[in-house]
Amino acid sequence: MNESRRVYLLNYQSLSPETIAVTFAKTSRSPETFREIAAGLTDEKSADFHEKWVVGYGHASVAEHAVLHIAVENISRLAVEPLESSRLASYTEKSTRYQKWDKDQYHIPTEIKEDASLLKLYTSTSNMLFQTYANFLPKVRKQIAKTDPQRPEETEEEWDRRIRSKYADVCRFLLPAASLANVGVTINARNLEHSIQKMLSHPLAEVRILGTEIKSVATEHVPTLVKYANETPYLKKSRMNFLSRSSEFDSSTSPPTSDWCRLTSYPNQYEDKILAACLFRFGSQPYETYQQVVENMKFEQKAQLGGMLFENLQKYDIPLRELEHANFTYELLLDQGAYFELKRHRMMTQTPQMLTCNEGFAVPKIIAAAGLEKEYHSVMQSAASAYKSLAQVNPWAAAYIVPNAYNRRVLLTLNLRAFDHLLALRSAPNAHFSIRRMAQRMAEEIRQHSPLFGALLRVSPSETWQSIEEGYFSKTR
Repeated sequence: MNESRRVYLLNYQSLSPETIAVTFAKTSRSPETFREIAAGLTDEKSADFHEKWVVGYGHASVAEHAVLHIAVENISRLAVEPLESSRLASYTEKSTRYQKWDKDQYHIPTEIKEDASLLKLYTSTSNMLFQTYANFLPKVRKQIAKTDPQRPEETEEEWDRRIRSKYADVCRFLLPAASLANVGVTINARNLEHSIQKMLSHPLAEVRILGTEIKSVATEHVPTLVKYANETPYLKKSRMNFLSRSSEFDSSTSPPTSDWCRLTSYPNQYEDKILAACLFRFGSQPYETYQQVVENMKFEQKAQLGGMLFENLQKYDIPLRELEHANFTYELLLDQGAYFELKRHRMMTQTPQMLTCNEGFAVPKIIAAAGLEKEYHSVMQSAASAYKSLAQVNPWAAAYIVPNAYNRRVLLTLNLRAFDHLLALRSAPNAHFSIRRMAQRMAEEIRQHSPLFGALLRVSPSETWQSIEEGYFSKTR
């Protein structure tokens, strides 16, 4: 018996991503070691393999072994959204909490450059937002310092680094979607191809150009696997068709929102379903057997089973996958800054509406405490006026001028496992107050419908969504 186990990395410095992908693919039919397979390959042989099997026969999973690390710099935060739309990829972006933006760090969309009056309106509004942001930073910092003073052992630099996230968190509400950011992307060739197709089919020129540039860079390393990533008529036509149909049902003014967080749907008897699935996993009987067992249990017995799902979880542990057998759908109305954090939870399904100035804006209470609320309102109203003028020409490009403070509708569908992760991370004391408020409110909605799992989900007990709203938001929202 040969049990000479070996675990090693293939050298990505000497092997191209396409060659590594072929090396892994060939192991299904070759008795050779991975190194032996790789030694017999060239870039040309790898390209031929991908042309035949990935392109010709549709064995696209092979492309998942070709991984690229792509650096993207100075794109708008509006363009970051389609860039980061792949569920199975990794992204790290410039943070509005720990970095400050300079006055000229914003994108000017191609769509308005040829219209002198619109260009003037756009740049003057952007300059106003960035100038106000710069002016607010030291004033909000001074207000923060009153309740979080410098510690005896701290240098000025250390103190600023510690409280920067607090005052930058507040001032970020002023930054428009045009603000430039850097993004690091790690993605496999299969998902990259789809991402490029989506970008090339996007209504914004910046995103289409970005898709072209990413394809060009990727072609140097995975030439076969992305060569057919082109504009997709299906995506363009679907967007146009649904825009047309949805407009038939839209009134000229949106009806008042009854609530900013609503649990719109959830499965029947999902607690029983999850508990039965856990028993099924470790048992030996058909699922129906465990369904009946759980249905006949008293609440205390179910609670004991539910406790077993969570009782030994440590801070960074992931609960059992059986929690994925129940999905929940929420409709949220939250500020764009909060949505930008929410969109990082890509295991759930998110459907955001277009970014506009039509749904009101959030007002951080510390803005009022610093004596800046009147100016803040004036700036937001000026941004909304500019947005309205730009939207008459191009509503997609108009979104660039929308500050983070403005609210946006989004529909979420997520399972209970993803929910637990969201709540544990976003209800933590160090999370931004907008996203903490959202997480706590979503948890409350679950508790109202699930006395069993609602009490078990890992949400910070230190505050409620009402206390966050009262403590961090002005009543004039």
